Amino acid sequence: MIEIALLGPTASGKSALSIDLAQILNANILSLDSLSIYKEIDIASAKPTMSQREGIVHFGIDEIFPNEEFSVARFFDFYKKAKETSLQRDKNLIIVGGTSFYLKAMLEGISPKPTISEEIKATVKKELKNGYNLMKKIDPSYSLQIDPNDSYRIEKWLEIWFQTNEVPSRYFEKNKRVPVIKNIKLYEIEVKRDQLRENILKRTKHMLKSGLIDEVFYLEKKYGRNLNPLKAIGIKETLDFLDGKLSKNELIEKISIHTSQLAKRQQTFNKTQFPKHTVAPKEEITKIVLNSVHKSLSKSF
Repeated sequence: MIEIALLGPTASGKSALSIDLAQILNANILSLDSLSIYKEIDIASAKPTMSQREGIVHFGIDEIFPNEEFSVARFFDFYKKAKETSLQRDKNLIIVGGTSFYLKAMLEGISPKPTISEEIKATVKKELKNGYNLMKKIDPSYSLQIDPNDSYRIEKWLEIWFQTNEVPSRYFEKNKRVPVIKNIKLYEIEVKRDQLRENILKRTKHMLKSGLIDEVFYLEKKYGRNLNPLKAIGIKETLDFLDGKLSKNELIEKISIHTSQLAKRQQTFNKTQFPKHTVAPKEEITKIVLNSVHKSLSKSF
């Protein structure tokens, strides 16, 4: 089975390209998207519709409801399911999306995490503001690897510390990370910044025409506002619109700006967090991928 990963910033055309490649390579697709995993969040996530998927089986889309707990470890299960199903059906697998952190975690593995009690979770919430200072005091070597504003990793550090009463860096040392994927070819879509901004603005306007405001209204009515998925770009700005804080034009502008900022972070992450990989315009990626696959198949015979 051939596995490849297709990366790129939001609105770079990854989904459409991955579907084209999947048809040529007889492949299934695993979506790397932190919002598309949720059912009922369709427009805000910009997930491909059933008709856009053109019969290609997608994993990592519509897997859970917004009020269900999610972790990177659970995403590993989505990958394992996608791989096992692809093997059983004699299909290849294309991993595609903008949440590259999931792919990095699969390549590097994550340490097994202890079960965190509700009492400890409550304690961690109280200590989170002072979490980095506590980390510097208890686990100074580990604190040097963490950005003081990285609330996610600080929170996980606090959970392990309070739950196990063990210095987390020692805990990680004893519980080694096991990679889920050991080797995969990475391809990244290169897109000029002006073109990306234009794509983002066009997509934002399309989302509103497609019913983004109604979707967010429904989600808030059903789930409230405290769930993490409802703090995502596109949703949080629409909630401000529903509160009367933004006009429709301001809503489009805010979503576009925040999405552009996200795209820049995604590009930086892909550049700094992965080994050297192929980066090329979307128009060239298909040819590059097919040439690489052809060479790999030739070597196997």
